[in-house]
Amino acid sequence: MAASADLALVLDSQGVIRDISLSSGRSQELGELRQWVGRRWIETVTVENRGKVNAMLAVAASGGAGTENPGERPARQVTHALSGGVDLPVSYNIVPMGVQGRLLALGRDLREVAAVQQRLVDAQQSMERDYLRLRHTEARYRLLFEAVDEAVLVLDAASLVVFEHNAAAARLLGDSTKRIVGRSFAELLAVESQAESYASFSQARSAGRSDDTLVRLANGNTELRLAASLFKQDSSSSLLVRLSPARATSPERTASRKAEGPSLPDVVNAMPDAFVLTDMQGRILSANQAFSDMLQLSAGESLQGQSLDRWLGRSSVDLNVLITNLRQHGVLRLFPTTLRGSYGEPAAVEISAVAVPDGPQACLGFSIRDVARRLPAEGRSNRQLPRSVEQLTGLVGRLPLKDIVGETTDLIERLCIEAALGLTRDNRASAAEMLGLSRQGLYMKLRRYGMQDSGGSASPE
Repeated sequence: MAASADLALVLDSQGVIRDISLSSGRSQELGELRQWVGRRWIETVTVENRGKVNAMLAVAASGGAGTENPGERPARQVTHALSGGVDLPVSYNIVPMGVQGRLLALGRDLREVAAVQQRLVDAQQSMERDYLRLRHTEARYRLLFEAVDEAVLVLDAASLVVFEHNAAAARLLGDSTKRIVGRSFAELLAVESQAESYASFSQARSAGRSDDTLVRLANGNTELRLAASLFKQDSSSSLLVRLSPARATSPERTASRKAEGPSLPDVVNAMPDAFVLTDMQGRILSANQAFSDMLQLSAGESLQGQSLDRWLGRSSVDLNVLITNLRQHGVLRLFPTTLRGSYGEPAAVEISAVAVPDGPQACLGFSIRDVARRLPAEGRSNRQLPRSVEQLTGLVGRLPLKDIVGETTDLIERLCIEAALGLTRDNRASAAEMLGLSRQGLYMKLRRYGMQDSGGSASPE
């Protein structure tokens, strides 16, 4: 039986468990189930599943009468209530043993199936949110694309075939007999301008953007200025081509534009992740636009000179831990914390930071990424706390009130201590300060929960 099922129960004619067998892989994990021997099977399940147990026992006692095929008894799923408020879903098949009316209940542990189903639901909800966000983004892009007065076309970078354009481009290049989409862009230009356009596109493919080039259209003598930029989408490359009326440009301005090249501050300011530069005490020297957007700051509100601690972290300890680690090691990666905006709830973020002590001014750089919508890498823990009144009240009937309160309190304390130790890199002095405890009080709780060997000795220094 241990080899054929995760869990096997021997039941007498009254539904009392007389023996229990666990598979080798579950014997240590589900060892507390051996205490069921001598108890009624119906007493080990949650209140809402007792009807299923009675129905299975009644069908087994009648020899399968009342079913479409008396020789087949379909498996039914019930949920056992274990200590600590943990649910154990099991699918049972009932087999008669033929000895004094005894029955054999063969069970399959469904916890892994339930975890996969929950992750599937979470992934589906995340996909629906992403789809809705994508629809809104596409609507805003389409509105902006059509509203600009400048002619804009999107070409395939390899074939130079037009696959999208705005209304301004249609008015500028429109031909009553031919469509623009699907045609090669070279066909839209005068013959003498095709070589210059090919050179401009080649420069955009290699350098990311091209210099302005003067071209003429095939259907007129209008001189236009062509500028191309390369962008990638998935595994394909495209060219964004802008056509505007030609304007005189001085040779000095053109030469200056070529000499300047890309600007690093411009790139940092355009990053989607927040970037903040502070002095060695955490006072902000500068920040990019993404950081201001994450904080939901009003227009004109200045960040310079203010402490990063005003928005960062669950308490003042987080910034102290960050600065201490940067001073000691110079680099910190993927530090989990929260960012408190001017409005709304705190958002979960990850921080990678670097210290630059050498230079005109010693400073710290923080790259902040919003991870609030990231799916958990692992399945949900069996000890996950209830997150709503409905989930808390769902424990009623499974455990006495005293046990519910005691288990919840102990679990909250342990999880908070583990979180504080993780956030402070096992710095127990900082963890005690974060939790509002004395160091001796923290050590007593570590010994109480058997955590004194996690990361070092629990004796006070």
